[in-house]
Amino acid sequence: MRFAGQVIIVVLITFFLGEAALRAYNHFYPSHIFYDDSYNQYRGKPHSEYLGFKLNSMGFLDEEFDSQRKNGYRIIVIGDSFVRGIVPYEFNWLTLLEPQLNRANPQNPVEVLNMGIPRIGPVEYLPLLVREGLSLKPDMVVVGFFTGNDYPGSKPEKRPLYSYSYIVTLLNYAIKINRKVETGIIQRGKVVYCDDCPTYDQPTFTKFEGERSFVYVENNKYFLKLLDRAVDWLDMMKGICEKKGIKFVVVILPDEIQVNESLQAEIRSKYHPSLEDGKWKIDQPNLLLAERLTALGIDTLDLYPYFVKESARQNLYKPRDTHWNKAGNQLAADILQGYISKKINMGENSAKR
Repeated sequence: MRFAGQVIIVVLITFFLGEAALRAYNHFYPSHIFYDDSYNQYRGKPHSEYLGFKLNSMGFLDEEFDSQRKNGYRIIVIGDSFVRGIVPYEFNWLTLLEPQLNRANPQNPVEVLNMGIPRIGPVEYLPLLVREGLSLKPDMVVVGFFTGNDYPGSKPEKRPLYSYSYIVTLLNYAIKINRKVETGIIQRGKVVYCDDCPTYDQPTFTKFEGERSFVYVENNKYFLKLLDRAVDWLDMMKGICEKKGIKFVVVILPDEIQVNESLQAEIRSKYHPSLEDGKWKIDQPNLLLAERLTALGIDTLDLYPYFVKESARQNLYKPRDTHWNKAGNQLAADILQGYISKKINMGENSAKR
């Protein structure tokens, strides 16, 4: 009994020392592993490197933002990892978009600022706009709304019980996350991007897509509640921009399951085996959102039909990842260039009149 008591005391002391050490470390070197109730948990560390590119001083995957506006037209784009991108910086759809807009609008230089932060949603898009976006004095705010997880992201998450302990959080991360990510290509100690290499193992990827597939079930009550929440957040953002004279645009970004028929069949057979064909509406999250936003006077561009058409010709998503590959990023940039150029020119013509 005495020995058991000593063991318990040693374990407790070790646990509390470890807990204190992790908390101290996270205070000086914040990590996305540990819980943060703001939108900063998964934000990049300023000046850290991502696939050979240094993040700017605000932790965004972009060049340094100049708070002092120059002549020209400034666009900020807010969203999650779909906006931030998982491809190297030079292949990101927003990096590609800026020079394409400038070629189309040579008399009016355009800046496109990437303000994407992984793992955030509409709940965080609003405070990100208010706290950081407006100070950049944009002429246009674009929200990239990803149908895959921005509906659940419209509802504040409950804090997991395990997150109150840093040690338990670290163990949970090591067991549940790291083992499911397949090893990337490493050369000279650095991770090298591979456009054709899968990111997650098959069970993990299938689970990702399956657990959020309820948005394609007709009249799903939970989805409709999340739709209401998402519309509310976006409408508030639109109201703020309107008061500042800023154009507001929502771009709806399709999930891979919507354009990949084999993946769609796999998810339906596993997660919705008894669902009638007529109850499966693969474009429901796009159509209903676009309909609601248009009714509120919010400019909306749905990329779904463009990606469906192009997917018949080439793959647009990185294997087992949920994000666009290089081709998907290029397609998005091409579509946005035409759409935004019209918005910019319409604004100029209105100002002249």
